[in-house]
Amino acid sequence: MEEEAGAVMNLRMAAVFLCLVVTAALFRFPLLAVRPMHCDEAVKADKFGILLEQGRYEYSNQDFHGTMNLSEVTLRAVTAFLGVLLVGAHLFLIPYFGLRAAAAAGLLTAVSPAMVYYSRYYIHEVLLVLLSFGALLCLFGYWRRKRAVWAAGAGALAGLMYATKETAILPVAAMALAGLATLMVERYERGPAESRLRPGLAAPHGGRAALPVGHLALAASAAAVVVAVLMSSFMGHPLGIADSLLAYRTYFSRGAGINTFHVHPWNYYLGLLLYFHLPGKPVWTEALIGALALAGLWVAFSRKDVAGINPVALRFIAFYTVFLLAIYSLIPYKVPWNVLGFLHGEILLAGAGVVWLGGRCRTRGAAILLAVAVGAGVAHLGWLAWQGSTRYGADPCNPWVYAHTGTDVFRMAARMESLAAVHPAGYALPVQVISRDNLWPLPWYLRRFTAVSWWNGVPATAASAPVILATPDMEPAIESKLYEQPPPGQREMYMNLFERYAELRPRVEIRGYVAKPLWDDWRQRGDGR
Repeated sequence: MEEEAGAVMNLRMAAVFLCLVVTAALFRFPLLAVRPMHCDEAVKADKFGILLEQGRYEYSNQDFHGTMNLSEVTLRAVTAFLGVLLVGAHLFLIPYFGLRAAAAAGLLTAVSPAMVYYSRYYIHEVLLVLLSFGALLCLFGYWRRKRAVWAAGAGALAGLMYATKETAILPVAAMALAGLATLMVERYERGPAESRLRPGLAAPHGGRAALPVGHLALAASAAAVVVAVLMSSFMGHPLGIADSLLAYRTYFSRGAGINTFHVHPWNYYLGLLLYFHLPGKPVWTEALIGALALAGLWVAFSRKDVAGINPVALRFIAFYTVFLLAIYSLIPYKVPWNVLGFLHGEILLAGAGVVWLGGRCRTRGAAILLAVAVGAGVAHLGWLAWQGSTRYGADPCNPWVYAHTGTDVFRMAARMESLAAVHPAGYALPVQVISRDNLWPLPWYLRRFTAVSWWNGVPATAASAPVILATPDMEPAIESKLYEQPPPGQREMYMNLFERYAELRPRVEIRGYVAKPLWDDWRQRGDGR
């Protein structure tokens, strides 16, 4: 009978998480190319392209964390897969939270607008959250069974977190603080006479939960080996290890709000999550997750027993989430994707909150009402997630859109493609790009053009290319070179490439100029609009 019950339970878990994984995939994989590439995505794609084509990667401490045949779909499918994997990983939370809380957390992760949006974004945040969750699960495993494999696993995952992104030190610090706070509260509640932890995360043989020095050294060694191997490009670039440490000079000054445009008030992240609205646009909110997380937080610190949920694990998650939220809120430098770390902690608390609220329902009517309310909230989250990733994928009304490339870049790319189609050299068409601004991701959209030259001022000696792209501040110097400096008879007429205002990203206009012979060929072919 016990074996049959166990088989039924395993089948139920498999069915539930298969549905969750499919749901996550449906939100993450379709229409991956509908949103323009962000500057950060394009830079990382360029670095990855060098690695693929040349087999070379060297860590840089100048913002490059971590091409030709690549596409938006190919690149973003990687993070979409990681986002789906994160949802599926909640299966391993069941021993500590039970099936219902783990499934609820998995569902909220699958439909959270922020989680979905950045799972379709070629940046490191989703991978960092996945590795952080893995490290948390290893810590739970070690706390339950004090074995070396769990200590080594936690250390290795911490090393992978560091190799993924420099901000990994923040969730690692939050985990360390959460562990200390949990131990202090447990010892206070047990009293001096009681030495064992609560059932489910008890130390073996009734011993204390103190971390043996040997296991601590093993975890540190595993982290150090992973960091050394990856940051040195498998020891091919040993200076990468030192550079990864020196990078913190930049990140500490940036975090303090020195010389940066990304300084926001302490409640910036809460505003993005709870209520964000521009007139005539949808109201963006993940307040459902916040409300359920508060219920989970109440359970964690009120000593309420909830079936299937280990109180020590829940309290650890509560401390971890609060500490990580506080750390990110206190740092003046803020960008929206940083919410994912503590948002996932909130989601784990919310899973516990759903189960606790369900247990509080004393009548069938109350249970139905709760199910309808939570179901409607989840459906609304799913609607926002889809709208935010497609229709409003690059719209500033979306809280997760930040310094993002506008859809005008598709028009620019299409115009350049049509010019290459009529030029005898094809993609070897000479192009000059002139600007003092950072024009990423424009290099991504011009990656097929092999004769592009980049200038931070109008070149005095180089001949003008048939196509010139420039920011407005360069226009007077360009006009002087084209129409005033050459003697009569040697001047070539240039036409405006774009018939209306074209913006690369907010307040970064791009103007285009095309030599008249090429313009005439283009018009005769019927490609000019």
